[in-house]
Amino acid sequence: MDPVLSEILEIPVRAAEVLSYPVEPLPLHVPYLGMGSSYFAPLAFHYMGVPIYPELASEYVYYLAKGKKSPLAVLLSQSGRSSEVLWCRELFERYVAVSNDPDSDLCRGPNVAQVLPIRAGIEHYSSSKTYVNTLLALFKGFGFSPTATVARLAADFERYQQQGEELANQVLALLKQYPIHGMYITGSGPNIGTACEAALILSESTKLNFHGLPMAQYDHGPKETAQNSIAIQILAKGAAYDRSRRLSETVARSGAHVFAVEAPSDIEEHFSVLHTIVPFNFMAYYLAQALDVGETFTVGGKVTEAG
Repeated sequence: MDPVLSEILEIPVRAAEVLSYPVEPLPLHVPYLGMGSSYFAPLAFHYMGVPIYPELASEYVYYLAKGKKSPLAVLLSQSGRSSEVLWCRELFERYVAVSNDPDSDLCRGPNVAQVLPIRAGIEHYSSSKTYVNTLLALFKGFGFSPTATVARLAADFERYQQQGEELANQVLALLKQYPIHGMYITGSGPNIGTACEAALILSESTKLNFHGLPMAQYDHGPKETAQNSIAIQILAKGAAYDRSRRLSETVARSGAHVFAVEAPSDIEEHFSVLHTIVPFNFMAYYLAQALDVGETFTVGGKVTEAG
């Protein structure tokens, strides 16, 4: 089996594994610092109303720390080796390390207060298992009980694979037929994190430029690029649902090719983030295959080690 596909198909098994371990309560009212997927996961909880402060680790170091040492933070890195996250270790008296590698530099720092393993297993390609398992570890750490929705995710997994393949085929057909100049993925609330994560994995897998952003922010200007663009709306039953539907109709009338990835209607919006990301993982895989992209990381490695 293709190794990229094999990693995606492991999502339900790895999700069940992280659920099988206890997780200590995570701190509130402190910074949660990561890059890429490890930033988007806490961002989802911020928009669930969990009182945490997600920031990009790089910008915290460059612009927010101001040379001061703060009492506590949560530092997230799949590898435990991302440079910007490691730089943050010295900015706090203590920190909680969230990582897939308990033996990494992040998890072995002298001021580590707690290590939260995400138990995603080996991952060489896009952060499919990592993102879901980071969400699950945070759900547990914030006192949520995601067991039932993970069982539902496993039951619906084949349908999400089919949806991802269909999306890939539809986007590929449009790319061949039209001069597509923009590809947007939008979400609201917790699914802003999903939209950003989806754009990340699609961009690095296909080498095409996908842009993930909040639905309302898309409504504030980028919708003017609607003609000959692709807009994929992430939908979940919540406060922004009706506005998202109306926006889809508006940009479709203006020449956008509009698609939707919608969570099952009986899934609560905060748990929808575990479902809505999965079709995009499959979409990225099948679109990259159709485009004969080959290697995922060609400009840099999976782990960003900045100078």
